[in-house]
Amino acid sequence: MISRNLGNTRLCAITNKIGIKNKGKVNESCYIEFSNKNLYEFLLSVGLTPCKSLTQDEVIVMDDFFCDFLRGVIDGDGCIRNWTHPGNKKEQWSLRIYSPSLAFLEWLHREIGYFFQAKGRIHKYAKKKPLADMYTLKYGKMAAKAILNKCYYKDALSLDRKAKLASECCSSFAGWKHSKTFFN
Repeated sequence: MISRNLGNTRLCAITNKIGIKNKGKVNESCYIEFSNKNLYEFLLSVGLTPCKSLTQDEVIVMDDFFCDFLRGVIDGDGCIRNWTHPGNKKEQWSLRIYSPSLAFLEWLHREIGYFFQAKGRIHKYAKKKPLADMYTLKYGKMAAKAILNKCYYKDALSLDRKAKLASECCSSFAGWKHSKTFFN
């Protein structure tokens, strides 16, 4: 049973099968499998579909939960990265979200612009057949800090490694007070 109680709120209460892939091998990993018709129908009703990575476009998310939804997307398909700029030797950060669905990233780009007043850019990476093309929605340092600061709040349910990177990004020195990555 997987569940987490936050006061009187129960986030998930579903009986699941936990298994192991490649048992005894170097690339051994665990997986969780669940079957719940009501959950499946709910996910379909909000816009999630089978093979969603290839077909996803808009998802119906209430405004109050958009930051939590986005945190889940970042935990699953995002990358929070830092490096030292070779020219000015200052610490740089970026937030990237990957998807083979251009329609989904275009929708997410619009929603992030609305919620955070942040500008990002979508890049296309052509893959060799039979793999699908891959798209990346990328935000620079100032926009990444604004987004991550709201999505990875205290006690938010998230991957530890992503929460640690988000915290490091949000506490890093920006280096300037204005940015082209925000709307006026």
